[in-house]
Amino acid sequence: MKNYSIYVIILIGFHSLFSASYADEGKWVKKADMPTARWILSTSVVENKIYAIGGHKEGNITLSKLEVYDPETDLWEKKADMPVARENFSTSAVNGKIYVIGGWNPINNTLFRVDEYDPKTETWTKKADMPIANWGFSSTELNGKIYVVGGGTNSSGVYEYDPARDKWIVKANMPTGRCHVSISAVHGKIYAIGGYIGNTFYPTVEEYDPEIDKWNKKADMSFPRAGLSTEAINGKIYAIGGYTLNPWAVFSIVEEYNPETDTWKRKADMPTARGTLSTSIANGKIYAIGGATAGLNALTTIEEYETGFEEKSVDSKGKFATFWGKLKVKN
Repeated sequence: MKNYSIYVIILIGFHSLFSASYADEGKWVKKADMPTARWILSTSVVENKIYAIGGHKEGNITLSKLEVYDPETDLWEKKADMPVARENFSTSAVNGKIYVIGGWNPINNTLFRVDEYDPKTETWTKKADMPIANWGFSSTELNGKIYVVGGGTNSSGVYEYDPARDKWIVKANMPTGRCHVSISAVHGKIYAIGGYIGNTFYPTVEEYDPEIDKWNKKADMSFPRAGLSTEAINGKIYAIGGYTLNPWAVFSIVEEYNPETDTWKRKADMPTARGTLSTSIANGKIYAIGGATAGLNALTTIEEYETGFEEKSVDSKGKFATFWGKLKVKN
């Protein structure tokens, strides 16, 4: 424990020393606060609007709340709540619908449940349950299907959901089992980044090819972290924020991964250090939403990141959610 604490202190010092060097690597701008402070939420985008769903707020409260953010007007609006409150879950958008998958709440505990939200009609529809009840995993959309990776129930598990058929299929296990991992899709491949199991935090990156159902090892991040959120844009993946435990520490670090060269590069730090946040892309910009501070305070903070690249294409993805609220509830 003592050696681990020294490691975290050195890491934070390293981060502070070099953060100024990355000030020109993209640009962050503060936006209108989310109405509800929360962490372990999930966000998804439909027609360039960001839907912030569920999560955990102080007072050991699990939320069913849905609020939508319009980047064009910088305004928030309340929408229809989920049928079931949840945290530690993930969402992905496919064909204009948002799929809310798994998670945890204090009444039902770990959830199999999947719900579909239609923003046009503002209605919820129950869909086929996951093969296992799970929390603390990540999801992403690729070619009209949703892939769920990792988690607290089966840390190596990979599951494919087809919304058109409302069917789940079990896929090849991830080599390094992790919960609180984050995944993003680029050029037909899925990249699982970071995460942890027990007291072991990982910088690990593993690439999944759905066409052949196989995994490959890739270059690690610069340091281990979980509770980060990743976004894919212009063929690059941005790994944003995150946390470690023992002691609890949160980060503002942003790193860019290039799958073509299998290399990492530091970018401009996020203004607000946080873990258990969610991110989404709208109009070619990344939005970092909510999360928890080093003092375990829930955030309403929204910060917009301009990568500096002209928008070409955006890989749709789901959002990572961690177990931290679950820990707080059960302790």
